[in-house]
Amino acid sequence: MLIGEYKHTLDPKKRLSMPSKWRKELGKKLVVTRGLDNCLFVYPLKQWQLITEKVAQLPLGQSDTRSFNRFFLSGAVEVEVDSVGRILVPDFLKEFAKLESKVVLAGIHDRVEIWDEHKWEEYKKRIEGQADALAEKLGDIGVL
Repeated sequence: MLIGEYKHTLDPKKRLSMPSKWRKELGKKLVVTRGLDNCLFVYPLKQWQLITEKVAQLPLGQSDTRSFNRFFLSGAVEVEVDSVGRILVPDFLKEFAKLESKVVLAGIHDRVEIWDEHKWEEYKKRIEGQADALAEKLGDIGVL
């Protein structure tokens, strides 16, 4: 399970180190794509295949489905983890997430999210203030 929060630096060549604790679980090939809330989603290749199978089952006739597929799938790139545990973040994804040199990698169960450090701190403050209300909503549907 991918959990935790790690601060890293995106080097001038757009390389980013994956935390050593996650490397075995992530594997050597990953998929990086546009995520929600202006971050990037990173999936191990096997998990990506499961997600794309589910997305392929969505009705093509619905405009929202087509739009999400285009957003999510056309922005996906397969990347390899190099010998020292780094991945290369393509320019268009770096621009989408507005990544500067300081980034945060957040483990979110089956994926990693890559955030600009400043945007992550803003997001965290906002969500931490809503934690009780979010927990109530999850309780209402039987999750908590």
